[in-house]
Amino acid sequence: MLDEDDRICSSRGCKAPATYELLWNNPKLHTPERLKTWLACDVHEETLRVFLSARSFWKETRPLQDMAE
Repeated sequence: MLDEDDRICSSRGCKAPATYELLWNNPKLHTPERLKTWLACDVHEETLRVFLSARSFWKETRPLQDMAE
């Protein structure tokens, strides 16, 4: 489980607390069941999702409190 200090937005330079997790994988590198996670604040969730979607990497966005321990 992530500590409160580790729940920071993954957007470059952002120090805001994360409120979402974006699940993704690169099909050229990862098996379909392997999901990677980026964290996002309210401001950057859409930007990060669009970035991942443009590359066909994005799978799902969930509220951070749903993260598995």
